[in-house]
Amino acid sequence: MFITWHVGALVWKGGIMKNDVVVIGSGPSGLTAAYELSKNGLVVVVLEQDQEKVGGISRTVENKGFRFDIGGHRFFSKSKEIEDLWTELLGEDMLVRGRLSRIFYNGKFFDYPLKPMNAFVNLGPIETLMCIIDYGYAKLFPRKSSVSFEDWIVNNFGERLYRTFFKTYTEKVWGIPCNEISADWAAQRIKGLSLGSAIRNAFHPQNGGDRSGLIKTLIDKFRYPKLGPGMMWEAAAEKIQNNNGQVRMGEKVISIQHSDGLVKRVVTRFESGENIYEADHFISSMPLRSLVRNLKPAPPERVLKAAEGLKYRDFITVALIIDKSESFPDNWIYIHDPSVKVGRIQNFKNWSPYMVPNEAQTCLGLEYFCFEGDGLWNMSDNDLITLGTTELHRIGLIDKDHVADGAVVRVPKAYPVYDDYYKDNVQIIANYLKENLKNLQVVGRNGMHKYNNQDHAMMTGILAAKNIQGGSYDVWTVNSDAEYHEEVREERLVPSRFSDRQSPVGGGR
Repeated sequence: MFITWHVGALVWKGGIMKNDVVVIGSGPSGLTAAYELSKNGLVVVVLEQDQEKVGGISRTVENKGFRFDIGGHRFFSKSKEIEDLWTELLGEDMLVRGRLSRIFYNGKFFDYPLKPMNAFVNLGPIETLMCIIDYGYAKLFPRKSSVSFEDWIVNNFGERLYRTFFKTYTEKVWGIPCNEISADWAAQRIKGLSLGSAIRNAFHPQNGGDRSGLIKTLIDKFRYPKLGPGMMWEAAAEKIQNNNGQVRMGEKVISIQHSDGLVKRVVTRFESGENIYEADHFISSMPLRSLVRNLKPAPPERVLKAAEGLKYRDFITVALIIDKSESFPDNWIYIHDPSVKVGRIQNFKNWSPYMVPNEAQTCLGLEYFCFEGDGLWNMSDNDLITLGTTELHRIGLIDKDHVADGAVVRVPKAYPVYDDYYKDNVQIIANYLKENLKNLQVVGRNGMHKYNNQDHAMMTGILAAKNIQGGSYDVWTVNSDAEYHEEVREERLVPSRFSDRQSPVGGGR
């Protein structure tokens, strides 16, 4: 979709563009906030550094008629407000899809969520018995200080299942040993899930009816835009413009100028020059570290150091066009096997049949987790396509000769890292923003340095919009299930690294 720039709603003042609200970033949180505000008559401009695509990591990329996600994005929320908003934006273009996903480990495919007979056959009777005994031991004698991801998983699944199904994949994703990752990540991303709850769900699936109690990891149906998640955000951008707002593409924020406790203006750079935007209110979904770096005047050294301490995991999608009508039945497969580098494989045709231009071919997305500048990140596109083809063949999913073409997309700062120090660093920055930039709100995954789902990001955008219209919500208390709680809930503390009990501000990897 080509996004036009509407200028009729702008107020020009001495070469400066004046708006009611400036939104930095066109991901789910930024576009949701802008859409909610524009519906209520406010003059909103969204600033996006990408030249072509809105949606952030929820965008959809097209290559020779094949569409693929930057990762897979299920549309499911416990929040009716979010579900209703998806329907409002896309209506009948939202498909209902069944979930099928598996784990590949040690040359075998395990159903996920757990199916007892499948797990029993793959593990064998002796290993299954050992896992059950190990789980019982973990429940009787849990690790008392559950501070790391490893602690949390062992306490909920047992040591044996942790090493079989969690350790390798998690360390692929994050590039950090599991005993150095905060327990916050496990508690937030797979909240409520344990071996016991997984087994109960396997024998008594929770389908239909009230979905409020479902564990998100176990949801077996979800909604999905027929042309991928980017379709949702292209629709939101179009509706914002129809409401006399703007979505300005190819504009990179280079300066956020503030004084007297308020943000005054934002400066952007584009191909042919710079623009200046003034507003009464500002919303930022840009990475929190980048936000702090762009503040003029610069904040105190303590805040700068905290921002530099925030770390990110980067991401590569290798999309391969396969000359087969079907490759495998799953929406996606988790690759826990340490013999290959790929972490997860998406089958986009199984997300939606409209993602491929013809029925004779499929499109598979191989996900590689890396750090910007490392060996994987710096590989050429051709080498990455060759690597993906080789690893698919090694796993046994395709024959090399079936790969007809490929494309590569690199995504910096895809995942905020939950290391030992992140919570202290985020809190220092949040306190500074609250005290010194009273008309600025931060939203979204990178904007708040919270590894949350799309629906959660949208809820932060909704609440930021409500605040601008007279509300008094603390956006920081939105949790990972996209629910807002009036009461402040006690959160799990983030541990210091075991090898270094001193946690200096800005410390970490």
